Amino acid sequence: MRYRPTPPGSRTEPPPADDAPAWVTGAVPDGWFSERPEVVIDRDEIIIWGRLPEPALGDDATEADRAAAQAGRINQFREDTREDRIRVARQIEHRYQRKVAWGLRCGDANELFTHLAAPVMTRLRQPERQILDTLVDAGVARSRSEALAWCVKLVGEHTEEWLADLRSAMTKVDELRRQGPNTV
Repeated sequence: MRYRPTPPGSRTEPPPADDAPAWVTGAVPDGWFSERPEVVIDRDEIIIWGRLPEPALGDDATEADRAAAQAGRINQFREDTREDRIRVARQIEHRYQRKVAWGLRCGDANELFTHLAAPVMTRLRQPERQILDTLVDAGVARSRSEALAWCVKLVGEHTEEWLADLRSAMTKVDELRRQGPNTV
């Protein structure tokens, strides 16, 4: 059999990551988070969101005090766990062939640490890439670039509702395909 190199510019899909939330939950050391981590996956990146317990403040604490305490808790966790988070991220990156980013939630505060910005006419974060990928997967657009142009034209107040309906319809189509005859 002859070796054929991957042509420049072509993209190979990473392995499935269906079990990533469970795998990540098992890999994260006990006691890091106050609840099971939320794992958000696309074909480029895995973001692990962990919730930290809120710092105990007195009843007389102001909103500014609460915000400062939550920011301090997030910052301290980030510093204390840096080496262990890097070790876990390397394992995940090897297993799922995607970059890994960490995010923390504490009370009302959310902080996402350095994460991937994939080039698609502009640099987009994971939530924006997921919207484009949904449009491509549904056949609304042929590429991320075309999907982005389509989105720019139709940005409006009902975008989120429409995308939720589209994802729901795609799920129903997948279910019907699984129930249909197996054509090999």
